Amino acid sequence: MLVSDILKQKGQKVECVDPNKTLKEAMVNIVKKKIGGLVVVMDGFPIGIISERDIIRAIAVQGEKVMDKPVRDFMTRKLIIGIPEDEIDSVMAFMTNNRFRHLPIMDGQRLVGIVSIGDIVKAQVHNLKVENRFLTDYITGKYPG
Repeated sequence: MLVSDILKQKGQKVECVDPNKTLKEAMVNIVKKKIGGLVVVMDGFPIGIISERDIIRAIAVQGEKVMDKPVRDFMTRKLIIGIPEDEIDSVMAFMTNNRFRHLPIMDGQRLVGIVSIGDIVKAQVHNLKVENRFLTDYITGKYPG
């Protein structure tokens, strides 16, 4: 299974934020959309990511006053991206080993989606259920092959 398969299921809508918006504005959007993070874009190109964890860490270290500061001061700048042709197993291992939960997906210079570790787990569970059904049908003689 490929990243593109997940994007076909969930769609290619990516919630983004301008780096000059405040953490409060970013957090309101995260809560409103019920998501874990936003891709930070400038001139349509991703330059970072801000997650709910980033915002909570900022508040824990500096207090509530950080909510009026810009996203650019707290975003993760070392953005790791994927491509639609990436294998899900590889992406899952990479995200797990590097301890991040959101992977923006680029097709050339265009942001085409984002996958979360939750999206990947959901896809893997679905694949296992399908495989289990086919194996059960095969073993019980329901499979026509």
